[in-house]
Amino acid sequence: MRRLLALSAAFALASCGDKPAELSPVISTPQGSVQGVVTDSGFHNFKGIPYAAPPVGDQRWRAPAPAPTWSETRAATEFSPMCMQVVNEGNDSFFERIVEGSGLSAWKEFLIKRVAANLPVSPISEDCLYLNVRNPALSGNGTPKDKLPVMVWIHGGGHQFGSGDFTYYQGDSLPAKGVVLVTINYRLGAFGYLAHPALSADDPNGVSGNYGTLDQIAALTWVRDNISVYGGDPDNVTIFGESAGAWSVTEMMASPLAKGLFHKAIGQSGSSVYHMGQMDGDGVGWVSGYATAEKLENALGIENVSAKELRALPAEKILNVLTNDISDGFHHVSDGYVFPQNVGLAFKNGNYNKVPVLFGYNADEATLFFPDDPEPTVWKEGFPHSGTREDMQTYLSDAFPTQAENIINLYSLDMNSKKFGMDMMGDEIFGVNIRYTVERAEADGQAAWAYTWNRVPPSESQTIGAFHSAELPFVFDTSEPILGYSDEDKLLTEQMVGYWSNFAKTGNPNGAGLPNWPQYGGKNWLAMEANTSDTTRVVENWRGDKLDALSEGLTVKLEQLEALSKSPQTQNTILE
Repeated sequence: MRRLLALSAAFALASCGDKPAELSPVISTPQGSVQGVVTDSGFHNFKGIPYAAPPVGDQRWRAPAPAPTWSETRAATEFSPMCMQVVNEGNDSFFERIVEGSGLSAWKEFLIKRVAANLPVSPISEDCLYLNVRNPALSGNGTPKDKLPVMVWIHGGGHQFGSGDFTYYQGDSLPAKGVVLVTINYRLGAFGYLAHPALSADDPNGVSGNYGTLDQIAALTWVRDNISVYGGDPDNVTIFGESAGAWSVTEMMASPLAKGLFHKAIGQSGSSVYHMGQMDGDGVGWVSGYATAEKLENALGIENVSAKELRALPAEKILNVLTNDISDGFHHVSDGYVFPQNVGLAFKNGNYNKVPVLFGYNADEATLFFPDDPEPTVWKEGFPHSGTREDMQTYLSDAFPTQAENIINLYSLDMNSKKFGMDMMGDEIFGVNIRYTVERAEADGQAAWAYTWNRVPPSESQTIGAFHSAELPFVFDTSEPILGYSDEDKLLTEQMVGYWSNFAKTGNPNGAGLPNWPQYGGKNWLAMEANTSDTTRVVENWRGDKLDALSEGLTVKLEQLEALSKSPQTQNTILE
């Protein structure tokens, strides 16, 4: 996905040449004077604003320290480096799958792959806690015209890669609707989510891990304290994100440390209610933070290290030993401080920051993932694709004690598990958890909207469908025509920009010229369509039978986790 986004940037640069950026007026902020650039739409764009101190040296694996100030005017004209991440993973399967599955001509495929092969590698650094502010509401002298609603974007990437400066996030259409757009970086992977006994012992709260979450909270704190001078309203903040960014949205909702820092929430293709890792000990199938730290130590060839020794390790040495198995453990963990409970239990028990929500997922989420990881359920590995129907039912019964046979029937797994298992993966990892989030918010008295994104590429030979992350350029109006963009796509873009900005303004996505979108009400989904025989419309109980059956897995695991969290041994571990 990084490569696809960079590709879009390459075509954009090729089309506009090396036009020098016009500088914005200098504005006075609590940190010091700042000067950004002016976008093609005449908006002011402030890039690379530090919202916390650099998390380097002794600050590595600590909660973010206060942001710096300065006496001279700061040039906010360039994006910061990306946070530490593996950028040469040597696996372009996602990119290849998107390009080849979009039904493009052979010439376009060749051109896109040729350009992509020569793209430069973006810089990375531990000094990466910066954000960007795009604002339509400053006058010529830099004085705010008005206080506009604020939308804070949290990027995706599995908590392992990504950056707030990706081209798809840098459109002017949301600000043109009257919002201030903020995009942020946060620590990733081992640098953002490593829980380790030595780090816990060196922490004033006795915990470790969740540093990426603390970064996001620090960014929202910066918004509260600073956004008014950029023309934003700190009392009307919407957080939104996609994939791991949507996980992060629910994580912000579940952390008491983020209380009051945002007022509405949008989640695209993600909810962290199924992540059940603990800082230490059993998490009903999820690896603990400390167990992940042990894997990392083994890979590094070290043991019994101190926090000081960990912080002295070269960052590149850490990146070089990371594997998928190790990285799978770098997610939020219940630590008794940042997360008193895992996100799922917080929602189940009503112990979260309750705000209006708008959540949804794409109809063909798993077309990017399933070919490389053909596991139709997240709860267990080793699905017997070549086994009998009885083998499949036995396998599924562990996670779905009463629904295993029904699931096989609903998805025709015994007919072709590798074809239909992909549909099951998308519904279980995304649909089940999205619906649970919306239902819990509505049950707790919050206005809630649900959507399914069904747009497919405008080619009769496309095979990838409404794939994971495909809605990103529609939300920001940054689609690249060479990848396929029809008149129907243009209309869908206008709808999504309208719905998202309306929700940020008022907590209701509806507005003039948009198809009516009723609140969830236990059944209503807005199906967003393009390049099909349908147009955007309301559907009831989207994939209801399937999501009902698959929901048993989440329900069972949450019950097990709740029982575990109430055990004296677990409570003592948290207190210690």
